[in-house]
Amino acid sequence: MNGLDQLNFHHLFYFWRVAKLGHLTRAAEELHTAQSAVSSQIRQLEERLGEDLFIREGRRLTLTDAGQLVQAYADNIFGLGQEMLGRLQGRVAGVRRLRVGSVATLSRNYQENWIRPLLAEPDVVLTLESGVLEGLLARLVQHQLDVVLANETVPADPDRPFHCRFLGSQSISLVGPASRWHGRTLRIPEDLDGLDIALPGPRHALRAQFDALCASAAVTPRVRAEVDDMAMLRLIARDSGWLTVLPEVVVQDELRAGLLIAVGRSTALQERFYAITTPHRHRIDVLETLLSGHPAAS
Repeated sequence: MNGLDQLNFHHLFYFWRVAKLGHLTRAAEELHTAQSAVSSQIRQLEERLGEDLFIREGRRLTLTDAGQLVQAYADNIFGLGQEMLGRLQGRVAGVRRLRVGSVATLSRNYQENWIRPLLAEPDVVLTLESGVLEGLLARLVQHQLDVVLANETVPADPDRPFHCRFLGSQSISLVGPASRWHGRTLRIPEDLDGLDIALPGPRHALRAQFDALCASAAVTPRVRAEVDDMAMLRLIARDSGWLTVLPEVVVQDELRAGLLIAVGRSTALQERFYAITTPHRHRIDVLETLLSGHPAAS
């Protein structure tokens, strides 16, 4: 009998839930069983592996190094199981599912433009989530998302490899209300000293670039708002009367309607867009369609 035959995945599942919840009692309640039964399952798994998986300090459970390794594998094992059920349920229902995560600082207009080819597909069901990059990557590793859209690359990590596809870039513009700035042009950053301005927040990939550009030119704009969420920055650009630094895709509707105009552009400031996937992901035809034409990079 080989080692895999001797691994009890029921024991592994109980361990996984305790590791996720960080509490034996809550795991037992979730699993509708006695706390002693959960403890027994975990002890049997530890005996099978020959390693302690938790450090027990009273009621507190902390993963050992071996426990962290086992949890990482369990995330993949049970995450794949969840993905399998989702795919099969989709097939039974006659639909194709795509789960897209997007960092909170990414323009929703950009995200909608990216998925637009799928909006006319009658059998496609989309799940769209936003959040911080690290949280989205954790869900990607656990196969709870199929792709993550981001405006920054992922640092290389041999224990958690990702594939990043460069989707394109856009120069940053300075936009303002057409009623005030029609026919005027400003240089970025030279003409911004002392002007009221709204900027992407400190977490946004663009912000460090913009601050460095202003510092090098000894220019100090009067910052009136710092906004991480691009949907909110769009509203401020539209309603505040201030100048706003952002990619034009964020305010594409307002520019078309003539409510805002671009009064300056900077090729020195670029927002780059990436699609992040796992290297061993299940191939989904609708995702492949969206990724086609964009080179893959590890």
